[in-house]
Amino acid sequence: MNILYTIGDSLYVNLTNKCPCRCIFCIRDEKDEIEKSGSLWLEHEPSIDEIKEAFKNYNLSDYNEVVFCGYGEPLVRLDEVIEISKFIKEKSNVKVRVNTNGLSDLIHKKKTAILLKDNIDSISISLNAPNKEVYTRVTRPKYGEVSFEYMINFAKECKEYISEVAFSVVDEISQEEIEMSKVLANKLGIDLKVRNKN
Repeated sequence: MNILYTIGDSLYVNLTNKCPCRCIFCIRDEKDEIEKSGSLWLEHEPSIDEIKEAFKNYNLSDYNEVVFCGYGEPLVRLDEVIEISKFIKEKSNVKVRVNTNGLSDLIHKKKTAILLKDNIDSISISLNAPNKEVYTRVTRPKYGEVSFEYMINFAKECKEYISEVAFSVVDEISQEEIEMSKVLANKLGIDLKVRNKN
């Protein structure tokens, strides 16, 4: 079971396969692994002890960052992300990043950005679209159109508590929609990265 995997000089943490979205470009629908990670489908959600044990096989000083990002939404397991982040920071000065769809307030029915304060150094939020209509079509969140507003509010709050906040969109949307997304991100004062679907 692949709890940890590497891409370049980053060490990735695969905590869950659960996700409240069904994005039209989701890589999970096409393959079981990323680069040479091995299958990222989990037999079960790893416990805190299993995750800590997995870290024993890696030297954190070999990496530029540890990233919570696997075949699911990491903040589904918010408490585990926080506890493992604290564990990492006790052992190393390596940067800790979360890649998220930004819907953790809806998932947990409470404000969550503040809980990441002092534990997460960087967060990348999947903006995916410039407005709720396109977002709902592309991301297909189980919470419906309200998801877009929650994601935007989460991003705004992350700016208060996390030193590095970024948005991402996938080039699956049109160039016009990408340009509109850039305008929105700029208005919010958040950097935007355009990712290739592959």
